[in-house]
Amino acid sequence: MHGHRQQFTQVGLTILNRNAVILADPAPPHRRFAAMMDYTRRQRALAYLLAGVAGYVDAMGFRHLGGVFVSFMSGNTTRLGVDIGSADWPKAAQIIGIIVLFVAGAALGALIGQDGRRERRAAILWTEAGLLAIAAISDNFPLAIIGSIAMALAMGVENAVFQRNGAPGIGLTYVTGALVKVGQRLAVALQGGDKWGWVASLLLWASLCLGAILGASVYGLIGLAGLWAACLVVATLAIVAR
Repeated sequence: MHGHRQQFTQVGLTILNRNAVILADPAPPHRRFAAMMDYTRRQRALAYLLAGVAGYVDAMGFRHLGGVFVSFMSGNTTRLGVDIGSADWPKAAQIIGIIVLFVAGAALGALIGQDGRRERRAAILWTEAGLLAIAAISDNFPLAIIGSIAMALAMGVENAVFQRNGAPGIGLTYVTGALVKVGQRLAVALQGGDKWGWVASLLLWASLCLGAILGASVYGLIGLAGLWAACLVVATLAIVAR
């Protein structure tokens, strides 16, 4: 009986120790939030350029669709709730369609990317460039909706560029997470950790913002034909990524 009690005690202590390891965060403050810093400088530069492309395309899509995003699904989700609450069913249906297309693009990108090798990354970028080219010439099509479909698919595909073991890696078409990381890393800096760990995430946000400024400006001048610039950038990156 005494042996059984001792065995149960040892099992209980083992469980407690395992839980303690799970709950504990042994990493020092400056290593808790290392997402962007886990990548090389070349990879971070690629991320900044692609975030700029995402902002550029999203701004064009936003103006083209009259206030609906082609890459910022958090904003579309809020807008969907507002439109449903306001009984604006046509606009709600449009937003649902864009969300479905974005998800389909993300799935397509994940299937192409799979193991995350460089040649796979190039294939993802070529796919995105092709979709942007379709969107750029969509004004010449009988169905103008083709441009919206191609843009939403392209933005979904782009998020697979930094896919790792099935996880998306760096979020390229949305920056809420990047801003959260800026705040977290500033807190780490205030506690004596890495003083500049927040810069990489802030640059990702700034890249998307700058791209959006350019996209909105260019759309006002030449409409969706301005997507040829984004197509050219992505195609160039596809060549470099090989």
